[in-house]
Amino acid sequence: MRKNPPQPMVAMIHLPGYAPVRLGDAVARLLEASGLGLTPGIRVLVKPNLVAARNARHCTTHPGVVRAVCAYLLDGGARVTVADSPAFGPAGQVARASGLAEAVAGLGLKVTTLSRPVPIPLTRGGSIGLSRDALEVDAILNLPKLKVHCQMVMSGAVKNLFGCVVGFRKAVAHHTMGDDRDMFTAMLMDVYTALPRTHHLMDGVETLHRDGPTGGVPFPLGLLAASDCGVALDTAAYTIFGLDPDQVPLWREAMSRDMAGAVPLGLAYPLDTPERFDPAGFLMAPQRALKFEPMRLLKGRVRSLLKHFTKS
Repeated sequence: MRKNPPQPMVAMIHLPGYAPVRLGDAVARLLEASGLGLTPGIRVLVKPNLVAARNARHCTTHPGVVRAVCAYLLDGGARVTVADSPAFGPAGQVARASGLAEAVAGLGLKVTTLSRPVPIPLTRGGSIGLSRDALEVDAILNLPKLKVHCQMVMSGAVKNLFGCVVGFRKAVAHHTMGDDRDMFTAMLMDVYTALPRTHHLMDGVETLHRDGPTGGVPFPLGLLAASDCGVALDTAAYTIFGLDPDQVPLWREAMSRDMAGAVPLGLAYPLDTPERFDPAGFLMAPQRALKFEPMRLLKGRVRSLLKHFTKS
């Protein structure tokens, strides 16, 4: 699991639906083709997109994808944890709404909430609290849901790792940086580079279009893709929709940092290529600052504190 390989490789498969047998085969083929290496006992954090309970069936990583990935890891001898940190509410609540909790229960796994914030410095000043749970594993297997985003144009691998920021801190970042998209984008890339070894598998079998990250409606793209470079995986996804760096803040930030995977011509495709996928009819979301109401932030923080003291 490498962050930035010399020539990033993006393995893509066209998959028309989430039928379990085909999905399991596709996941195994993608992880092997994209260079995932497993050693017995390796501690892997499986990090799905559990953004919100609202519209959870469409805006979160499909439960079948997460289950197939976990089964593959367990078969390889990995010690697996499934966790995320939604902006509001515990991960388990979103997992129940999406069907993920039930999907992984048969594997003996539970969905937990990332916690224990550790401040990491940001390139534009200040710091943000990343979960120690994410920082101390051997590797993270990041499972983004490909979808439109009202602030970032598209949400993919790099954006999904923002979920490693603990709890209400994400909402605060959205609120305080919402009017400065360049600062917010730089913070997202700082989070990506601060994390340990990562591998990425993107659920774009049914993407979300028209609005996002929580609204919108499904769009049948049929994409399942994996890479050991999150920037490369996102770049490959952007090219499917005919986008360029000037249109996508995170892509522009990756280019400005000269990050591996940011240049489309530098990517290798061992399986399908972006041309295999048809985006005709796919609609981007209207762009706007993503804000959270102060009272909602306060109520969420109070609930979190009450829960903490109740357990103490």
